[in-house]
Amino acid sequence: MIHHRDIVPKWLRIVLGILALLNIAFGVSGYFDVSVLFQNSHVGVDLASLGAKYASYEFAARNLAIGLALLLVAGKGVPESMAIMTITRALIEIQTIAVAIATGSFGSGTLIALMLLSIEIFLSVTLFRVIAKRDR
Repeated sequence: MIHHRDIVPKWLRIVLGILALLNIAFGVSGYFDVSVLFQNSHVGVDLASLGAKYASYEFAARNLAIGLALLLVAGKGVPESMAIMTITRALIEIQTIAVAIATGSFGSGTLIALMLLSIEIFLSVTLFRVIAKRDR
């Protein structure tokens, strides 16, 4: 009997696990440092306001939830679930890049989003190949 873990390359699960841990760390940091969400805080955002804190908490909760889900599917090794979560992360990176293009505010955050998007595209394509190979 073939288990899901047997068909997904171990390196892919490790890379996805590392991305999950980074997402979890970024999510947790949002609970403690509001400026993570408001990197351009010099434009007049009052970081002590309740609105800024609540926005940061929502941002942190989203990242933490996605990171935990990524870690779960990387551990389980089901390629379809791994692909869905990787595509979810890729869509978030696309949104970040689209906002940067629309606002003309390219910075280190945009470069990180581009780098992560390229990794996520590579992982997604690899996972689709694993699924196609299994289903032959």
